[in-house]
Amino acid sequence: MQYETVIGLEVHVQLDTRSKMFCACPADYQTADPNTPTCPVCLGLPGALPVINRRAVEFTMMTGLALNCSIPEYAKFDRKNYPYPDLMKGYQISQYDLPLALDGYVEIDGDPSIGHTQRRIGVERVHLEEDVAKMQHFPDGDGGEGYSLVDVNRSGVPLMEIVSKPDLRSPEEAHQYLTSLHSLVQFLGVSTANMQDGNFRCDANVSIRPVGSDTFGTRTEIKNVNSFRSVFQALEFEVERQQRVVESGGQVVQETRGWVEEREVTVSQRSKEYAHDYRYFPEPDLPPLNIGRDWVTQLQASLPELAPQRKARFIADYGLSEYDADLLTNTRATADYFEAALSIRDVDRSPDTALDSAKEVANWILGDLSRLLNQDHRDIAASPVTPTGLSDLLRLIADGTLSISLAKTVLEEMYASGGDAAAIVEEKGLAQISDTSAIEAAVAEAIAANPKAVADYLDGKENAARFLMGQVMRITKGQAQPDLALRLVQEGLAAQKN
Repeated sequence: MQYETVIGLEVHVQLDTRSKMFCACPADYQTADPNTPTCPVCLGLPGALPVINRRAVEFTMMTGLALNCSIPEYAKFDRKNYPYPDLMKGYQISQYDLPLALDGYVEIDGDPSIGHTQRRIGVERVHLEEDVAKMQHFPDGDGGEGYSLVDVNRSGVPLMEIVSKPDLRSPEEAHQYLTSLHSLVQFLGVSTANMQDGNFRCDANVSIRPVGSDTFGTRTEIKNVNSFRSVFQALEFEVERQQRVVESGGQVVQETRGWVEEREVTVSQRSKEYAHDYRYFPEPDLPPLNIGRDWVTQLQASLPELAPQRKARFIADYGLSEYDADLLTNTRATADYFEAALSIRDVDRSPDTALDSAKEVANWILGDLSRLLNQDHRDIAASPVTPTGLSDLLRLIADGTLSISLAKTVLEEMYASGGDAAAIVEEKGLAQISDTSAIEAAVAEAIAANPKAVADYLDGKENAARFLMGQVMRITKGQAQPDLALRLVQEGLAAQKN
């Protein structure tokens, strides 16, 4: 029997606000000592009263608007009760039946392997809650069970949850949807969305059903998967596992499973709760939110240019290919870097040369600079080579000071030291040689040292001239002006004919 995969994703996004969701403690907890940016509210002490973070509410509504959601006139916060060690007060302030955004969608390309093209994936809701504390486990060096500690720094950080409808039909479509959301929250500026820091986390609900059936199968939930690759692998494994269970005559159990990266398997953690298990009821310490239409209109007008619109503009205004534009708008930081470098590079340029400049800047960012950043697993926002620095380097190519190969060497030195291109060229003596007499001496040396190449050229093998030009470049340590070097080699070989 053939089966259809049904996937829904719950994406948790830590919002980039200055303070926590219901208190004035700083939300930037990553580098703080354990249990330091805390107060009676985020510690869950009796009698502490929460106060709503307005900016977190606005960020959530902005995200909802960007996801084509409707914003209701009223919203409220609820108590979600559960007794885990990372929730000291025994409940989480969240939203249940009246969230901040409802009924939106995300457009993805679809998975061609299952016959899908451009698809619209429904977004059921976007709601706001507080993050919980973080459990840290320490093994016992003597082989025992070890022990766990609770770090409360994360507790109370604004956490936005985006819940999709069960519209995804393969791990590939889930990956597309997830990367689209990741890009969207970055371009909105509501979150850094660094998965390695836990700012962007995903729970996946997955089930299978016979092809053609309209009835949903029993679903399992895979918790807190922390990379795009892991989400894809976990879903692939879980789909195959459920098929094996069904085909062997068993039944899939509704449960929460965890992804074990080292073994590339999902493992059972606990039975899956239903909504009534959490005993939701309205948060008595917080008033309902009356969302005025003027507020929504103001937030709608404040939305920045998102990745799809920016990609289209890069193609239309800068003449970039769809492939390059897609890579440049993969993150907001890369798109901002490109436009910052280009704005400096294009001073006093004509429209025609400006288009050439855009392609040149894009090539350097997507090529050599990306290679260096990827080696260090570093984001472009933390690049030692600034947009101004890259523009200065390209200016040295344009005025003939550097060849392309020398510029690559200078870029690597800029990346390593954070230095200025012109200063590095002067300090290392890397300027391109355009003095005819100096290159002629290298040409004479190359011709004298390679009689076979000379004979090949005289026999009509014109590529031998290119070989000799390479020898000139080696002799001059790559500093000879290439076009001039080739012309002088050809003139020297012509003299050999006579």
